[in-house]
Amino acid sequence: MIDAAGNPGRILLLGGTSEIGLAVAERFARDRAPEVALAARPSPRRAAAADRLRAAGCTVTEVDLDATDRSSHRSAVAAAFDAAPDSGDVDVVVVAFGVLGDQEAAWQDVDAAVAMAEVNYTAAVSVGVLVADRLRRQGHGTVVALSSVAGERPRRSNFVYGSTKAGMDAFYTGLREALRPHGVRVVVVRPGFVRSRMTEGMSPAPLAQEPAQVAETVVHAVRRGRDTVWAPAPLRLVMSVLRHVPARVFRRLPM
Repeated sequence: MIDAAGNPGRILLLGGTSEIGLAVAERFARDRAPEVALAARPSPRRAAAADRLRAAGCTVTEVDLDATDRSSHRSAVAAAFDAAPDSGDVDVVVVAFGVLGDQEAAWQDVDAAVAMAEVNYTAAVSVGVLVADRLRRQGHGTVVALSSVAGERPRRSNFVYGSTKAGMDAFYTGLREALRPHGVRVVVVRPGFVRSRMTEGMSPAPLAQEPAQVAETVVHAVRRGRDTVWAPAPLRLVMSVLRHVPARVFRRLPM
């Protein structure tokens, strides 16, 4: 159960090698070390992620999850929620998996485009439905959906990725309203450019952040009961302006 200071006792991290997801768990652990179900494909990276959280004081259980295998979605969620009774309920679920891919290949190669959509959108919807059912039965809990500002107005340079995040964002924004009467919250987080493995080798965009900075925004949003947050916060104004820029001007922007 989340304590009076807003610290969760148990976290399910879907996308257990996500640098932002791990940073969120570490940030919570600074105030109260939670139990963490780390859901990802078995790999040295998952093992290293588990060790990293244990070093932060967390109790970690590794759970198998493959975003491209829908049967694993059900088993991973079940494993996290059906843990030993004395573990308590799952307080926070972080949906953190996703792929950026090769944007030029994605709009010209059907396999690349569909693979990106399956991970970023279809898998996110699949786990979202499963998690929603469990949290609704609990009667409490918070889902943190890591979206992206790329979904607010997809650009020529990354419109395939942006389209998948737009769909994912819309799903979790709607899920929030469906779950609200059941005492369950959904926080949609829209980071900008984050310096991570996913963006390695790319030139940082303005207002670029580190995963730990995004994690601060996430934890603050969970504790304060926010619905949608941007990381960093000024991106809210930036994207509000960009959404209304005429197409003939928007296409000329160096983005």
